Amino acid sequence: MRTGRATVGVAVRIALVGGRVDAERDGVADYAANLSAALRAAGTDVVPVQVDGSPRDVVAAARRLRADRPDVVHVQFAPSAFGFRPWPGLLPDLVAAPVVTTVHEYGWWAAPAWVPPAVWRAVERGGRFDRETWRLVTAAAGTVTTNAGHAAELRRRLGVVPQLVPLAPNVPDLGGTPGRAAVRRGLGVPGDAEVVVFFGFVHPVKGLRYLIEAVAALRAGGRDRLHLLVLGGFTSAALPEGEARAFRAELEAVCREHGVTEHVTMTGHLAAERVSAALHASDVAAFPFTAGATTKSGALLSAFAHGLPTVVTAADPPDPDLVDGVTVAVAPRVRDAGVLVEALGGLLDDPARRARVAAGGAGLAAGRDWAHIAAAHRELYARVLGRSVPGHGVVAGRSRA
Repeated sequence: MRTGRATVGVAVRIALVGGRVDAERDGVADYAANLSAALRAAGTDVVPVQVDGSPRDVVAAARRLRADRPDVVHVQFAPSAFGFRPWPGLLPDLVAAPVVTTVHEYGWWAAPAWVPPAVWRAVERGGRFDRETWRLVTAAAGTVTTNAGHAAELRRRLGVVPQLVPLAPNVPDLGGTPGRAAVRRGLGVPGDAEVVVFFGFVHPVKGLRYLIEAVAALRAGGRDRLHLLVLGGFTSAALPEGEARAFRAELEAVCREHGVTEHVTMTGHLAAERVSAALHASDVAAFPFTAGATTKSGALLSAFAHGLPTVVTAADPPDPDLVDGVTVAVAPRVRDAGVLVEALGGLLDDPARRARVAAGGAGLAAGRDWAHIAAAHRELYARVLGRSVPGHGVVAGRSRA
């Protein structure tokens, strides 16, 4: 870690390390692209470094980083970003600059997976190694997480208190939309429909099968104007093209089985402007994730930013920001179409509840933008380096938070 007297007005150069994945197919890559743009707009020099996760590529990247001499190496960590290879976890010991790590996923993975949990716990008690991130957190000069759940697990397991920098919406309210009727016509959605929208990468863990079944049940119960709009691509870093085609075919079969093929629209990937317009043209959003929803979902925050009353499935432990009847309507069980029927029906039948939940969600999204995220990162880099960043004061000394 570099220390010493601060140099006022010296720009910081950041090497932003991520996986070799396309931002249109991976949420972490999209986050990194937005962060890079916001940091550059604020005056920070950002150099992207892509690593596929293999030992050879990690060593080659470390060699480049030592030669390039950035002020900080900032790693965007999620297992899928590096092809579920653990080797980027050794970067803090291979580079000269201090490392900052943003933990996008945590609490469910280990590498190698065959090591018994009791052995991992013994290893982690030493404070030098972690089953998921290897050395990316334990040897980091600073750790960032985007949500309270991951922050709590890092504290519990490693004794690390990360800096919490909440996510921004994947798609902010872009305004300037042509109106609900025109947007719906362009999507093939009836103008008089009650539209339930899901937004995000489509994957089996998103619970769409249960949402389709819930929409079918609600239609059968008398809500014959109900229409499900699925905004998002199927192919992603977590769901390769062949698996994505098979999963789309599976969901289409569920639609046929329940007689709602004409009442479910799957758009595939759309540009941000069209997503924003489609969200404005919807009535209620739903995120029936099979592990429960949290505010680490930029897609969920996008629904909030567009003023949509939103149904989520409950996480365990629950996200403290997602309060039933206040910021969301909570379906208390996952993988259960019946509780989705109750939650969606409750919102659709109660205008006052819809308005209250929509206002609460919009309040959560307020102030979450990339300018604020960039400012928090610039302050962290200043703290790590013990020197000033233009526009910020000097904070000396090493920090793990």
